[in-house]
Amino acid sequence: MMMIEVIFFGYFLTCVCANGVADIVLSCPLVEEGVALGGMGGGALFTRAPATLVLRDVAVAPDESLETLTAFVAPSIPDPDAILLEATVTSPEIPNADVLLHADCNEQEVVCEMSRYSPHGSEESSDTAYFMVSLNVEGVEFSTALILQTLTVEKDQSTLIQTKLGLPLSQSGTLLTEVMFVVFSHVKSVSAPVRSDVTLNCGFKLQEILLVQEVSIEWRLQHRGKGQKVFEMKTRLDDAEGSTVVHAERRGSSVDATQLVGEGNASLTLTQLKVLDEGTYICTVSVGLFHAQQVIQLHVIQPPDVSLSEEKLVLKTKSPQTLSCHCSKYYPLDAQMEWSFLSPTDTEPTVFPDQGSLSSHRQHGDGTYSLSSHLTLPSSVSPGTKITCRVSHPALGDPLFVSLVVESPEPDSYWWVLGFLIITVIFFYQLMR
Repeated sequence: MMMIEVIFFGYFLTCVCANGVADIVLSCPLVEEGVALGGMGGGALFTRAPATLVLRDVAVAPDESLETLTAFVAPSIPDPDAILLEATVTSPEIPNADVLLHADCNEQEVVCEMSRYSPHGSEESSDTAYFMVSLNVEGVEFSTALILQTLTVEKDQSTLIQTKLGLPLSQSGTLLTEVMFVVFSHVKSVSAPVRSDVTLNCGFKLQEILLVQEVSIEWRLQHRGKGQKVFEMKTRLDDAEGSTVVHAERRGSSVDATQLVGEGNASLTLTQLKVLDEGTYICTVSVGLFHAQQVIQLHVIQPPDVSLSEEKLVLKTKSPQTLSCHCSKYYPLDAQMEWSFLSPTDTEPTVFPDQGSLSSHRQHGDGTYSLSSHLTLPSSVSPGTKITCRVSHPALGDPLFVSLVVESPEPDSYWWVLGFLIITVIFFYQLMR
C-alpha cells in the first residue's frame, strides 16, 4: 500500500494501513491549568495548546475497504515545538474505536482533549510522563478515557527534547506512548420509566501487568448541585473470591463482581427506579496507581394516564356542564393539555377558544405529577359533537387523545310519569263501569 507523509495539526484524519488495522489521527489539544485570573482569587484559567494524537493499529472490520486510504507517516523534519503523540492501542484495545474511522465522513464531531496525569503515589521521572485523554464522538454512543505512558527513548546527542513538555522525542519527532488503562461507556444517556430496572454502562481495560492489582469501582450521583455515593466495590483482579467488599448506599444497586473481574464490566444496575434516581452518574474505576471516569446521564420518564371525568355526556340546556380531563402520574413536569371539538357538520376539529381552567400540579409520593383541565361546555355545542382532550408529554412519542360524543337529551321523565298515571286511571275507570 502506498505510504504518504502527513503533517497534521488542526483536523481529523483517518489513515489505514495493511493487515486490517488503522492509524487514526486526531486533533487533541493539550489542556493545562493556567494563572489565576487577576493574579489572586479570581479562579484558575485553562490554556489549550495545539496537539495531535495518533492511535496506531486500531482494528478494522473485515469488510472495511483499505484501498483508498493511506498509512500515517510522521513529518520528515522533526519539530521540537510540535506536540505529537503516538499510541499503540492493540493491547489494551479501545472498544468500538472503529466509530472513529468514519466520523469525519459522517459529519460527526470528534472531541479529543489531553492533559498531564499524575498517578497517585508514583515517583516523578524526567523521562516518563503520563497523559489523560478524553475521547467523545458527538451523536454517537462513544465515550472513552485513556491513560498513556511515555516509552523509554534511548537518548544521544541528536535526541530532541519537546519544548513545552521537556520530554525526549523519538527519531521521527513524536512522543512514543502506550495505553495503560482504558475506561469507557457505550451509552452516554439513558431514559427509563418509574419502577423499572435500568443498567448504566461502564467498563475498563488495562495492561496485563496491572492484573495483579486491586480494582475499586465507585458510582456517584450528581443532581441539582448535590452529590452522593450510590455504590462502591473493591476486589482483586487475580482472585475475586473472599476479597470483595461492597457498600450499596442505594438499595437495589449492584455491580456483578464476576463480570467485573472477568470482563472488566463495571456497569451499575438500579432496580425499582424512582424519580430521585434521576441525574448525572459518575463511574470511577481505580486500578493500582491509575483511575479514570465516565459520565452517564439518567433521565427518569413516566408517560401519563389520561382519562375523562365522564364516560358519556348528555347535553343539558338549562344548566352549564363541565367536563374534566385528568392527566395522572407522569414525569417530568412538562405536560400540555388542549381541548378541541368536531361538530357533525365539520370535517376538521376546532380548538376551543376557551381552553378551560387548569388545576395546580399535584405531586405524589413517588415524585410523579398529576394535572386536570376543566372545560365548561359552551351553549353552542350540539348533540353529535365530538369533544377531545389532547395531552402532550416528553415521555410520549405521540400525543394522547381521549374523546366522547355529546348525546341528545332524553325526554323529560316527568311527562312519562304523568302519562303513565293518566293511562292507569283510565284503565281502572273502565274496569269499574
